[in-house]
Amino acid sequence: MSRKYVVVAGNIGAGKSTLVQLLANHLGFIAYLEPVLENPFLKDFYGDMRRWALQSQLFFLAHRATTHRQLCADPHSVVQDRSIYEDAEVFAKNLYIQGNMEEREWLIYQDLYRTLAETLPHPSLVIYIRASVPTLKARIAQRGRDFESAIPDAYLESLNELYEEWISSFTLAPILTIPGDSLDFVAESRDLRAILRTVTKRLEDNHPYLFPYEM
Repeated sequence: MSRKYVVVAGNIGAGKSTLVQLLANHLGFIAYLEPVLENPFLKDFYGDMRRWALQSQLFFLAHRATTHRQLCADPHSVVQDRSIYEDAEVFAKNLYIQGNMEEREWLIYQDLYRTLAETLPHPSLVIYIRASVPTLKARIAQRGRDFESAIPDAYLESLNELYEEWISSFTLAPILTIPGDSLDFVAESRDLRAILRTVTKRLEDNHPYLFPYEM
C-alpha cells in the first residue's frame, strides 16, 4: 500500500489506544497516541468541568494540530489515537451543550478549530469503535486512572450520542465501524485478525461499509 493516514475514533474507554498499538505493530504503521496523562488541566477538569473546560479542550486542540503537522511530515504510514474532529464535534460540543462552556468560549473555540481543520489533510480511513456505556465503564475501571473513576454514566452516554451524530455525517474519509461490545481485539486473536484483514482491505478499496467485511 502507499502511505496511509488512519484515525482510530471512539469514546473514553473504547479501546482506541490499544487498537492503535496493535495496528501499528501488525501493519508496520507509526502510532501517534493521545497524550491523556500529559494534559495539565485534565485532573482539574474532571473535578470542575465548568471551570476547566475551555483550557482542557484548547490543550487537546493545540496538541492535535501539532500532531497533524508531525504525521504529515512522517514518510511512513501512520495511525492516530483520536482526531481533531472528535475534539470539536464531540467533546467540546458536549461541554457547550451541557452548559460547561459559555457561548463566547464555544464561539472562540469553534473559530480556532475551523481555521485549523481547513489546513489539515484528510485521513485515509477512520476506524470508529462503537461501545455501550457498560463496556466503557468496565474498561475505564480496568485501566485504573483515579481521575476517570468518577465519570458519570450520563456524561459517557451524551458523548456516545454525539459520536453517533458525528460519525453519521462525517464525509472527509471512509468509515469502518467496529462493534466494541462484541469484538475483543485484545484477548481474542480471531477478532484481531478479522479487524486487521478488514482494515487492510478497506485501505485498498475506498468504499465505506460497516464491520464485519469478509470474515
